[in-house]
Formats: sequence, structure tokens, C-alpha cells
Amino acid sequence: MTLILALDFGGTKLAAAIANLGSQRWLRYERRLSPTNANASSDLEMMRSLIHSLLQEGKPAAIGVSFGGPVDATTGTVRLSHHVSGWENIPLKDLLEAEFGVFVSVDNDANVAALGEHRFGAGQGYDSLFYITVSTGVGGGWILNNQPWRGAGGMAGEIGHIIVDPSGPICLCGKRGCVERLASGVYMARDVREALLSEPQRWGEKVRELVGGNLELVTGKVVSEAAALGDVCAEEILYRGAWGLGVGIGNVANLMNPQRFVLGGSVTKAGERWWEMVKKTARKTALPEVDLEIVPAALGDDAPLWGAMALAQEALQ
Repeated sequence: MTLILALDFGGTKLAAAIANLGSQRWLRYERRLSPTNANASSDLEMMRSLIHSLLQEGKPAAIGVSFGGPVDATTGTVRLSHHVSGWENIPLKDLLEAEFGVFVSVDNDANVAALGEHRFGAGQGYDSLFYITVSTGVGGGWILNNQPWRGAGGMAGEIGHIIVDPSGPICLCGKRGCVERLASGVYMARDVREALLSEPQRWGEKVRELVGGNLELVTGKVVSEAAALGDVCAEEILYRGAWGLGVGIGNVANLMNPQRFVLGGSVTKAGERWWEMVKKTARKTALPEVDLEIVPAALGDDAPLWGAMALAQEALQ
């Protein structure tokens, strides 16, 4: 059988899997969390370890790669990672091709996840969709006329840096009130920590209980869990993020009018109220005449891996 190797370099985790060409089931699968002080070198070493654990014997016919950051898909060069240092202008495609001696295709994780959902998940049967990942960051990937659409310079789909609150907090990109700055798990956790430190008597009881009083342990997941328990601080920040994402989606719906919005990433597990806020705000932001369908990713956290599989398969075919 023809083996395909799929790799996913995320902001906080790495994953790898192998499957037979044309199959929709993994033969083997590995996932590991990155260390807190991860850099490009440590990520590459950890990924090599995952690959060798999976392959054992034999060699893949092609490798597809999802990367959590801007990528020049034409050359397979990583431009940078917003969350892991040392990735600036790394020729990831060339590195992997030299090491494994097979064709490698590399693209941004949101573009790849969009392809995965279109081929294997919630986008099957639709010729246009916009996939949005809401996790460590917020990014988007387009499928138009059944094909990935990356834009003139490969930067299409950056919904995370649509400004929805010009007077909002400063984002890593330097602008204020971006969707990512409000809605990503990392930023929500930061905002909860800062709120609890600045007003310790006002709120945050459930958050403090979940982390045993150590605010350094607050994560996006903790924010979601505390909000579900009725923590006022966590609720305020979580649903502000859902509002910001909804505004972004509504504006994209007005501009491009895709058949479906497919949402994936860890923050989308925040519960029904989060989904209600996203959908309600998007519907309110979009024109009444614009059809608007927002659904969860069918492939969950594996959407980038399945998209990487599709990338490799397309290269072979």
C-alpha cells in the first residue's frame, strides 16, 4: 500500500499520523504537547521523534504539512510563528524533502484544515466554505469553487486580524481590537489573569478554585470551565471573545457569502452559550439577505492533519 504521512505543527502541540492513500482511517497517530520554552529546533526534533515512532519500517510516498503560522505555500517556506520562536524564514519543505527523500507540501494550518473539512468533514458537498480555527490564535482558510484559495500573497483568510473594536486591547500584530486579541484562548487567559490581579476582591472565585489560587495556571480551557460554573469574570471575557468572532464572521459573510462557516479549535469547545453568542452576533452583523450557516468542524482537532493528508494526496495525483 502507498503510505501518506501527515504532520501538524501547532502553537502548543505537535501531531503526526500515517494512512494509506485513499483511506479515511489512520494507521498510526501520535500527538505531544510542546514544552513552554519551545523553539523551531525543539519542535523539529520532537516532530522527528514522532515521525520515526510512526514509520518504524518503510517510507511514505509523500508528506503533507500543516503549520500554525504564515507560510509561502509555493516554496513551502515558513515565514514565522506568532507563538514559537525561531521559525522566521525556515524552508520547511526543503528540510523535510532532504531528510526523507519524498515530495513534501506545506501550508498554513487554517488553509490546510479548510481543505481537510472540505474533503473529509463538515464541508463535504459544498463548493464554498470558510474554515475558522479559534485556539492559540484565530485564523481562517478558504475553499472557493471546490479549491483552496490563498489570495495573491498567500494571506487570504486572516479573520483573526479583522478589527472589531478599534478602542480594544492591543494585539500582537500592533493593532487594537482584533478578533484574535478578543477571542483566542491565550489572550482570554491573559485578560482573566490581569483582571483578577487588578481587582482581586471583585470577581474570579471559580477561576481561583480551578487553579488552586495560582493564576499562572489560567488557560483558555480554565476560562471556559469557570464561565460554565458561573464565574462573572470568565463569562465576561469569554463572551466578549464570542461577540468579537461573531462580528468578524458577519462581516466576512457580507463580503464573500460562502455557503458554510466551519469552526474548529479548542475554544469552540467552550459550550452552547459561546456558540449562541457567536451565531447571534454574526446574524445581527450580516445583512438580512445574506444566508449564514455556522457549524462545528466534523474532524475536531484532527482537521489540520486530514488536510495535510489531502495536500499530500493531491501532490501524488
